[in-house]
Amino acid sequence: MDDDGHRRPEGVSDETVEALGSLSKALETTECARGHLFAFHQLTGSADFELDRAVELLRAAGHEDWAERVRTELVGRNVIPGHWTFQIVEAYDRTYYQAFRDLEREAVDRLAGGRGHLYEAELKEARRTRDHPDHTPRPDHPDHTPRPDSSATRTPDGPAG
Repeated sequence: MDDDGHRRPEGVSDETVEALGSLSKALETTECARGHLFAFHQLTGSADFELDRAVELLRAAGHEDWAERVRTELVGRNVIPGHWTFQIVEAYDRTYYQAFRDLEREAVDRLAGGRGHLYEAELKEARRTRDHPDHTPRPDHPDHTPRPDSSATRTPDGPAG
């Protein structure tokens, strides 16, 4: 493996690499969960603004009582007691996400000399085909020669088309 930033430091055990890989995977899952929270935040906000249109359309259709109910009962309503979605995202970040990121970073720093993704780097090295231009260890590796058909699906008989 030619990528020193992803080479296992001397003395780091297989168990440590696997444990840090698991911790990293858990953090990545947390990143996805956080992304879903942002989607929840944006979708809920979009729905709230669409309620303005619904109110106007209900009024225009002569349904003033329904328009007023939507306006007073739904527009700007808390999604959970005392909270809009941005407050949920902020609380998640402050209470869970930042602590998770900080602990994962500290574990990598102290247990692997700051070298992250060792598990994945070793997996990549074990799974790549040597001397294949699309299986080089790094993009700047001398064996990497981009080819126009490198993204084509291949079969044992050659490129599929």
